[in-house]
Amino acid sequence: MNANKRGVSVRTGRIIKSISGVYRVDSDGEMFDTKPRGLFRKKKFSPIVGDIVDFEIENVTEGYIHHVHERKNELKRPPVSNIDHLIIVMSAVQPDFSTQLVDRFLVIAHSYGLNPRIVVTKKDMADEEQIERIEQALAVYQDIGYATQFVGKEDSIEAVFDAWGEGLAVLSGQSGVGKSTLLNAYRPDLKLETNQISKSLNRGKHTTRHVELFERADGFVADTPGFSALDFDHIHKDEVKDYFLEIQAYGQDCKFRNCNHMKEPKCNVKAQVEAGNIAQFRYQHYVQLFEEIASRKERY
Repeated sequence: MNANKRGVSVRTGRIIKSISGVYRVDSDGEMFDTKPRGLFRKKKFSPIVGDIVDFEIENVTEGYIHHVHERKNELKRPPVSNIDHLIIVMSAVQPDFSTQLVDRFLVIAHSYGLNPRIVVTKKDMADEEQIERIEQALAVYQDIGYATQFVGKEDSIEAVFDAWGEGLAVLSGQSGVGKSTLLNAYRPDLKLETNQISKSLNRGKHTTRHVELFERADGFVADTPGFSALDFDHIHKDEVKDYFLEIQAYGQDCKFRNCNHMKEPKCNVKAQVEAGNIAQFRYQHYVQLFEEIASRKERY
């Protein structure tokens, strides 16, 4: 703990929760409810959950934030920063596992400079055929370089969380895949609300309204509001190929440097798809997303 020129104690901590302009900061395990100084309003800048901040202690448990450390990354929706691991949570069934959704989450993760890994839940509810199909898909992601976990009720929840390594792990994935269920199993004291899947829509009702960081053995974990619409507005069509890692790697050997691996001649990526070195489904999802973004009307 340091003191500033006015003799006020200054501490550093991480914002773990924000409600109505009050930011709860964890500083070495002690909690402080803080507010940002007026200078942030002038700059039209707001602190967000995950930020590392310096704050002055006003009385025992309250203070004023006067400096936000530079963010190493940030997710826009929901707003959370300094993420060490983005955990893409999918379910085996209810809702059914979808490589297309996995690929879309991976693209968004890479577009924000995040380090993603894949966790598939509800293994105990899947039949043998479903399990085999999912394991084959996960083998493709492992070959690309992604860490994956396929878990059910009988798996040790501590082992699942410990595998992620140190720092802030953010859970993301569509509603109903078991994000809150995972957290409740890990920290039963949280009693996070979970919702049954609506059969007609094949997805859960959104139950998480705001981002909050919870302590775990090696850092923090956040449950994020389920993404109902994956937002690609910030991604340009020519960037998509960089977010499919194996396409980006093989693309280095295309004849044309700006090859988008569509109809260009002497394209190494298409040659590698033919040779079986790039999974057909990954290339198809790349083409779909490229065309989707290319057909989007430019905004002025």
